[in-house]
Amino acid sequence: MENMISVLSGFIMHIFHLMAILVLTVGITKAMYIYIKDALLGVRAVLAIQESRLELGHSFSLGLGFLIGGSILNTILAPTWDDIGQLASIIAIRTILNYFLLRGINSSVMRVAGDNASLGSTEGEN
Repeated sequence: MENMISVLSGFIMHIFHLMAILVLTVGITKAMYIYIKDALLGVRAVLAIQESRLELGHSFSLGLGFLIGGSILNTILAPTWDDIGQLASIIAIRTILNYFLLRGINSSVMRVAGDNASLGSTEGEN
C-alpha cells in the first residue's frame, strides 16, 4: 500500500510540474503574440511591452504555485528533517518571488490602466 501511495504521489508531482510547464509555455506564447502584434506591427510599442510583461508575470506566478504544490507533495511522504528544511527554503524563495512578482504586476496594471485612459482621452479630443 505504501508503495502505491508513493508511486501515485510521484505521478501527481510530475503532473504538477507538467502543468507549470504548460502554463509557462502558454504565457510565453501569448506574451510574444502581444509583443509582435502590437509592438512590431502596431503603434502601441510601450503599452505592448507592458502588456506582454504582465502576461508573463501572471504566467510565472501561476507556474510558481504549481511548482510549490509539487514540492509539498514530494515531501509529504516520510519526510526527513533535511527534506523539511529544503522544502521550507524552496517555499520561502518561491513565495518571496511570487510576492514581488505580484506587486510588480499590480503596479504595472495601474500604470497600463492610466496610460490607456490617457490615450482614450487624447483620441477623443482629435
